[in-house]
Amino acid sequence: MRPHEKLDVWRAAVDFVVTVYNATDSFPKEEKFGLTSQIRRAAISIPANVAEGAARRSTKEFVHFISNAQGSASELETELLIAYRLGYLQEGVSRELRDALDNIGRMLIGLSQHLVRRMNN
Repeated sequence: MRPHEKLDVWRAAVDFVVTVYNATDSFPKEEKFGLTSQIRRAAISIPANVAEGAARRSTKEFVHFISNAQGSASELETELLIAYRLGYLQEGVSRELRDALDNIGRMLIGLSQHLVRRMNN
């Protein structure tokens, strides 16, 4: 088992990517290379950064990649809001995605805080 596979946040983020793909599957075809692609890329970036950080040799590097994952989560939050306002996401789906993303964001913050404490001890 690779180090990232033990992390709850990584597992939740991978599950979230699948949910995002399903939610964006019905977006207009003209958005395939636009908003659909951006949303999917940002979603994938979250678990990818967690995995890359976990594989690094230093805790400082891991914290850096967790920060990147947090940035991707913020980007994704904005893109999901735009998709909702454009009418591509129904209100219930939009709320579920935002709630799941908020949970992942809290997990990322918790992991980052844990790593920083470990680094400072």
